[in-house]
Amino acid sequence: MSRIGRMPIAVPAGVTVDIAENNQVTVKGPKGTLTRVLPAEMDIKLEGAEVVVTRPNDLKKMKSLHGLTRTLINNMVIGVTEGYSKVLEVNGVGYRAAKQGKKLVLNLGYSHPVEMEDPEGLESKVDGNTITITGIDKEKVGQYAAEIRDTRRPEPYKGKGIKYADEVIRRKVGKTGKK
Repeated sequence: MSRIGRMPIAVPAGVTVDIAENNQVTVKGPKGTLTRVLPAEMDIKLEGAEVVVTRPNDLKKMKSLHGLTRTLINNMVIGVTEGYSKVLEVNGVGYRAAKQGKKLVLNLGYSHPVEMEDPEGLESKVDGNTITITGIDKEKVGQYAAEIRDTRRPEPYKGKGIKYADEVIRRKVGKTGKK
């Protein structure tokens, strides 16, 4: 059995989980509602205050879907209770981020400022040289953070660019002068 897939998902108080046909799971909580269609092969049951995912057989595809399905439901439950956030750091002389309404304006050494619209259900905050993205959908938070990072990735010589707060940049030694 899958170690992750075997674990039941505890449903906290104030959260409701609805399982419709075609494995469409809807999770409602204090922060909002998330809906997702999960693989039809998996058997998802609500047993008391726990969600249990079981697989029909031990084929390789079913084994891999088992843990995935359980993790996706768990992420939805955590999302509607606590939410998710990613912190990005802007490093570099003259590199700055600002917020204009729902737009994130980044000055990253290009000839023009890069403007990014906050996607539906996500919120970004700028505090000095840090950008914090918050939302209830883990996938969307990670995707938007990756798109922001892609506007100017950190380079290995001076470490300039946008990086995740917990990311470590492998630095390289620059050129040395002639003797």
